[in-house]
Amino acid sequence: MALPTALEVVPPPAPIRARVNVPGSKSETNRALILGALGDGTITLHGALWSDDTQVMVECLRTLGVAIEISPDPTEPSNRTLVVHGTGGVLAPGGTEDEPAELFVGNAGTATRFLLAFVALGSGAYRLSGVPRMHERPQAALIQALRQLGYRIDAPGDSLPAVVHGGGRRPGRCQVSIRDSSQFASALLMCAERGGWEVEVVDANADESPYVVMTEQMIPTYRTPVDHQIEGDASSASYLVGANLLEQLRWGEGGEFVEVANWPTSGWQFDQRFHAFCADARAGRVPAEVSRTTDLADSIMTAIVVAPFLSKPVRFTGLERLRVQECDRVMALHQGLSRCGARVDMEGDDLVVHPSTLHGAEIETFEDHRVAMCFAMLGLFVPGIVILGPACVSKTFPDFFRKLAAPAPDGLGATIRDASDGHVLTDAELGD
Repeated sequence: MALPTALEVVPPPAPIRARVNVPGSKSETNRALILGALGDGTITLHGALWSDDTQVMVECLRTLGVAIEISPDPTEPSNRTLVVHGTGGVLAPGGTEDEPAELFVGNAGTATRFLLAFVALGSGAYRLSGVPRMHERPQAALIQALRQLGYRIDAPGDSLPAVVHGGGRRPGRCQVSIRDSSQFASALLMCAERGGWEVEVVDANADESPYVVMTEQMIPTYRTPVDHQIEGDASSASYLVGANLLEQLRWGEGGEFVEVANWPTSGWQFDQRFHAFCADARAGRVPAEVSRTTDLADSIMTAIVVAPFLSKPVRFTGLERLRVQECDRVMALHQGLSRCGARVDMEGDDLVVHPSTLHGAEIETFEDHRVAMCFAMLGLFVPGIVILGPACVSKTFPDFFRKLAAPAPDGLGATIRDASDGHVLTDAELGD
């Protein structure tokens, strides 16, 4: 059942006491799918995220000849067990130049970048296209790197839609810049062994780019055709950890109000650092500056939304990549917090958030899942928060609003209303 076009989040009537599972890591799931497809054996992924972004990847891989079996996950509705039968890097042939094989990637950045490199290993022509916003997002550095390796890619403006002419294995060297996205390097590194490629990462130290490190560590791990457990998604967990911080600040207690039952422990996910950010903030060690480059990844958005409750202003820096993701997230965060009464200064690509008293407001999500979830978290504490276009959470956390509304201890006990008529939505109405 589709969610209404606008939801009001009504704060729980009592302090939250919850222990909640989060869906599997999107970053790990999509990397595991590509690595499994490139392998020679069969791997089983337990706890794999089943959302818009990973479903796009699965459907594209199936189109490319990769057999993938799907079954329910016993513990988390937003996950699946996936059995991936590797093809050793052999893809189903593409189409002709006039009629290429079509691959629709939606607005999935990881799927887009990983598949651009993956289909280069095939034969024939493959056309990748997505929603209009995906056609605006940067792809140039990856496309240029593939051209350095000798692959033909027809992509006006070096963006989607793009037609990749598969060339199979082509040993060679390339340079790729990760200034716009580390996914460019990850895409090439995962396919490098099958393609015979040597990949040099420039414009950043690969050893310091957390998602590149994640890819490099996963490559040898997923060569083994065995069962793999996908860990919980730290970015998705940040909304629950953020709610825990706000409860601690509200009640002046240091105990745990909201716990994430499957908090990741591998160290692969950069947003695992968000837990330490919240612990420091609760202890009064509020940082003067937090960087998207060196401190937090997507969870910096959650940090920005909780910042009005902290004891001193915080400058959030390195946000330029946020402007070219699902929406201009810098603008969306500035607009949403300002509508709620926060004092937020936008200085170039930086946001400076000051301690503020907030009130309810309508929040435009711009169809961005993370904007929706950040401000829905805020609605647990600020009455009158209305989320416009809430269905976008299906991109990474399909049962997010069910988690908010479920009674403790399995949920946070909020009331979710249809903002158009005040109707309280049931669990079934908040589900798929």
